Amino acid sequence: MADLIGSIWWLVVSLGLLVTFHEFGHYWVARRCGVDVLRFSVGFGRPLWSRRNRAGTEFAIAAIPLGGYVKMLDEREGDVPVQRLTHAFNRQAVWRRIAIVAAGPAANLLLCVALLWAMFMIGRQDYAPLVG
Repeated sequence: MADLIGSIWWLVVSLGLLVTFHEFGHYWVARRCGVDVLRFSVGFGRPLWSRRNRAGTEFAIAAIPLGGYVKMLDEREGDVPVQRLTHAFNRQAVWRRIAIVAAGPAANLLLCVALLWAMFMIGRQDYAPLVG
């Protein structure tokens, strides 16, 4: 029973790490492209913890840790004040929107490369370079 609980724990930790890096990729590129980010959430449902930064982004950890999202300012989501229209996602150039959308998978790829590099630098006995 302890093995099952340990496996579930590491599954939740691994998914949380992957989701966090994925959503951070979207967040980081969106901020660099001048898009206002309203919420960065890891998990779905009711927020268990949340804080707001100086830029107005709400960072939240929600109850169901099987995903996450980055909510950006967008005219399709609701009314946007005229002075903030240039910071809306849907008003960005196509190449910027592509970069924002592609940044999540790119962040996961970079995390994978970094973790594999660290694993091979530290070393593992089951990957020993033995022939025969």
